[in-house]
Amino acid sequence: MLSKQTSTQIEKRDAPKARPAPLQWRKWLGVVPFFIFAFLFILLPSVTLLIGAFRDNAGKLTLMNFVSLMDPSIVNAYWVTIKISLATAVGGGLLGFLMAYAITVGKLPRSVRTSLLTFSGVASNFAGVPLAFAFIATLGRTGLVTLLLKNIFGLNLYDQGFSLYSFWGLSLTYMFFQFPLMVLVITPALDGLKKEWSEAAENLGASHSLYWRKVALPILMPSILGSMILLFGNSFGAYATAYSLTGGFINLITIVIGSQIKGDIYYNPGLGYALAVGMIFVMAVMMSIYYALRRRSERWLRK
Repeated sequence: MLSKQTSTQIEKRDAPKARPAPLQWRKWLGVVPFFIFAFLFILLPSVTLLIGAFRDNAGKLTLMNFVSLMDPSIVNAYWVTIKISLATAVGGGLLGFLMAYAITVGKLPRSVRTSLLTFSGVASNFAGVPLAFAFIATLGRTGLVTLLLKNIFGLNLYDQGFSLYSFWGLSLTYMFFQFPLMVLVITPALDGLKKEWSEAAENLGASHSLYWRKVALPILMPSILGSMILLFGNSFGAYATAYSLTGGFINLITIVIGSQIKGDIYYNPGLGYALAVGMIFVMAVMMSIYYALRRRSERWLRK
């Protein structure tokens, strides 16, 4: 019979050798592009804006750029931009929610859901000059719909006070890419509503409307509000659509920044950088609220 020491030596000799642990750095290769893009297009521009905001046209340090943010015209530009962002966020959010409800809880045919989601994926990224031209060709003074209403029904939209180049006209244009984005963002939250919740409410005698008022909407409210905040940010930073449609007639903060950085008359890059820092501050506040609401909604939907 082998001694205990000999048996231990045999086990050690026959035991398979442990494989070396894989190199940890390989796990990070997949996210290297993310960090590169984050550095080049988020961190580096933000630092450049912050430094430039404290310099005048001669390159000297100054605080006048931030003092100029209190100018009534600049405050008004911020306020107009916030109002149009709020209007399109609420309008696009409600319309997008109703559409998403129809294709999820409403149980419309699968083909309708596929078509709407495909359209939303395309329309949410359709902006800038092409979108402005599309609305001018449709609802401009000589647009197709404008002429049809005038020639067939005798209704002149512009005589009734409507103008595509006004606050509400621009808001209507923004709605084209706002409600599809809401559809894409809120659909997963609606899909996350558990069937057991509605069945339990029905077994307890609750009607469908009572279930939505007391159960579904309170659970979905953080997702709905968070999605609207996302829409607010999407509209708040828009530039090309507004500039192409109105030519700078509406005093949006993004247009003011453009005129300060590349304008011939109002050329003051330092002020433009300060305005951009103000926009970053507003967006940071909104995204912080959005992040908090998303965490709350995800906690509910995981249960």
